Amino acid sequence: MEIGNITTVTKFVLLGLSHNPQIQVVLFVLFLVVYLLTLTENLLLLLLVIKADSHLHTPMYFFLGHLSFLDAFYSSVIVPKLLENLLSKWKTISLLGCFTQIFLVIFSGAAEACLLSVMAYDRFQAVCHPLLYMVTMDRKVCTGLVAASWAVGMGSSLVNTLLLAQQNFCGPNFIHSFVCELPPVLLLACSDSYISIASILTTVGILGFGTLVLLLGSYTRIIMTALRINSATGRSKIFSTCSSHVLVVTIFYGSGVFRYMTPASGSVLEQVLSLQYSVVTPLLNPLIYSLKNQEVKAALRRMLARQPRLTF
Repeated sequence: MEIGNITTVTKFVLLGLSHNPQIQVVLFVLFLVVYLLTLTENLLLLLLVIKADSHLHTPMYFFLGHLSFLDAFYSSVIVPKLLENLLSKWKTISLLGCFTQIFLVIFSGAAEACLLSVMAYDRFQAVCHPLLYMVTMDRKVCTGLVAASWAVGMGSSLVNTLLLAQQNFCGPNFIHSFVCELPPVLLLACSDSYISIASILTTVGILGFGTLVLLLGSYTRIIMTALRINSATGRSKIFSTCSSHVLVVTIFYGSGVFRYMTPASGSVLEQVLSLQYSVVTPLLNPLIYSLKNQEVKAALRRMLARQPRLTF
């Protein structure tokens, strides 16, 4: 669309992962399977295990349920459009659609960062103050912490998306990615994007490194407390539970923070990092929490044992 002598972009073209039709078909099948597995795993963990099993009605699994929902939501923001573009000749997305996807990506990432730090704080209270745990982490506190995580995610995404909407886009309109994300889209802005860049760096700095400090502080105290426990079984249970949390945090922060704190260039590494936290992480999270957690595995066994058996 042309306004005066200025051409205004109305849609973007997502260049995607490959231009080879055969490879695109293979990628479509691969990501479709990954997406269906991601939804199945997270909804199974959320609905059939945590909601249906009274043994898991504790603060830790309350937070894990919200993490499962967030992972399923995050994957649904990214993968359906990715699948559509893999089979489509015209890999376009409207300006509004792109901004909406950016809003939801930032919202999901910021909310998950806060939620992971909340889960670390929950484990700190459970390990370091076990006698006061159920008093400190009562239903009201847990609900408030989750609501705060969602509110921070909403506020962060709203601010950064509104600032992005103030930019002028006059071409080119090719995004070197399979998804609309803030760094590559800002490269296409014709106007001064200093404020938007400063805003996203501030957001990542405060949320990324701020929550990381809370995480490291909580797990440091947990490790120190665990080492003072005489019982080998007690130490093993603490390390087993917390190691799954640390693994999830490492995967999420390692890819997400690096992706948003470095200048966008459209490199293969950036594509891999985006796939890591937007597609792979939601798939791995429920596996990590269930395979390394005896309580979740026991709940799954109880759920399967309650299923009616076919009789002839």
